[in-house]
Amino acid sequence: QVQLVESGGGLVQPGGSLRLSCAASGIIFSMYAMAWYRQAPGKRRDLVASITSGGSTNYVDSMKGRFAISRDNAKNTVYLQMNSLNPEDTAVYYCNAERMLSDNTRYNYWGQGTQVTVSA
Repeated sequence: QVQLVESGGGLVQPGGSLRLSCAASGIIFSMYAMAWYRQAPGKRRDLVASITSGGSTNYVDSMKGRFAISRDNAKNTVYLQMNSLNPEDTAVYYCNAERMLSDNTRYNYWGQGTQVTVSA
């Protein structure tokens, strides 16, 4: 059974920092591309950052320089370091794991989400 369990969310003041973690089980973690998405109330779920199985990272432009995604394959965990947070970053943050095989079979899994609230 595949599980992605996020943690590290909470309430933080504007300008503050949080580090989210996503612990994976039931998959060969090192073979999966991992990503963080977020969904604010009434809005769609959007990509925040991604990291390939090889460690290459990609960020949405508005996150560049503030957020950093990383992975520890030994711990089956992906992280999202978030700095200089502002109220617009308030959302539920979701972890995603994806693997595409050579025959185009796609495996895609989601965590349950962790709430991040940025407020004074």
